[in-house]
Amino acid sequence: MTEKTDTPLVHLNGISKHFGEGDTRVDALRDVSLDIFPKQVIALLGPSGSGKTTLLNVIGCILIPSAGSMELDGKKIVQDGIWLPGDLRRLRLEKIGFIFQFHNLLPFLDATDNVALVLKLAGVDIATARKRAIELLDYLEVGHRKHAMPAKLSGGEAQRVAIARALANRPRIILADEPTAALDSKRAGIVMDLLRKIAMEQNAAIIAVTHDEKIFDRFDLIFHLRDGKLEKAIAGNEFTAEIV
Repeated sequence: MTEKTDTPLVHLNGISKHFGEGDTRVDALRDVSLDIFPKQVIALLGPSGSGKTTLLNVIGCILIPSAGSMELDGKKIVQDGIWLPGDLRRLRLEKIGFIFQFHNLLPFLDATDNVALVLKLAGVDIATARKRAIELLDYLEVGHRKHAMPAKLSGGEAQRVAIARALANRPRIILADEPTAALDSKRAGIVMDLLRKIAMEQNAAIIAVTHDEKIFDRFDLIFHLRDGKLEKAIAGNEFTAEIV
């Protein structure tokens, strides 16, 4: 298991999230408190409707929690249903990288420009953005495909390009929603090994929602949610529970 530092990258205190009111109210998260540290690779596991994706979206500053507080990289982001920073788009660009089950690459841009686009949105000039994109593709061992269009990439190659895109702005917090579900066992293992390498070398935290049994041993901790409550944490190499 990865040794944790003293200061968490993600600090959740009493986070709750509900949708609707009265008879239609649904409590998606209930009093979730959680610390995630640099260099940790964490999984969120639970049955459908347990709150996994809601929690990921709260950490990603996409959904505002109904109650509780959250700090990211030492800065308080939300308190009792109020966003504290003024520019959430800038916050997401600077602090958070997103990886999804399907790569969602833009089909009309090659691999380099798919990665560089994130940097351009952040105000980086084109030449610098493309240089950074190529460096990342090389780092993820897919630099030889830098001019390839998404339709010409294999599933594993496309996912590596998507990871490069998520890393473009050097985020400390990387959120992954079923990042290996569309990959076979070998490619899934390669992707997870790359994410661990990123966590170690960039002092980042990886938080993934997954049901993929073949990668459980790649996580430091697996947090189980049920009915919006955080039930327990188990070391990835000790996790043998049946998937529900």
